[in-house]
Amino acid sequence: MHPQIAIAGFLIFLKAFKTLPILNKFKLNKKFTKMKKGIHPENYRMVAFKDMSNGDVFLTRSTANTKETLDVDGVEYPLVKLEISRTSHPFYTGKSKLVDTAGRIDKFKNKYAKFKK
Repeated sequence: MHPQIAIAGFLIFLKAFKTLPILNKFKLNKKFTKMKKGIHPENYRMVAFKDMSNGDVFLTRSTANTKETLDVDGVEYPLVKLEISRTSHPFYTGKSKLVDTAGRIDKFKNKYAKFKK
């Protein structure tokens, strides 16, 4: 599609969008205000997040505090450990995960058996 045709079509869409009666109450012609200053954190940095269930590591900007670090491609990043992420969650993977609940229950009972009256 030719760029001028696409732009013309988009402008027609915007004009029609602004005339919808339900959207008039939002006052789309109003100028947007800037974000408030002094309320957003300033210490964003690259952080490595590691899924402990499958070992997947991904990098993203974050303000999360951590004492551990991880070397990724020769660069050292602060490390945040996750129990589950998008690469291991059943909703995203489509696979159900078997959790060893019996072992956890036995471990809990053994640990707190001395407090039982």
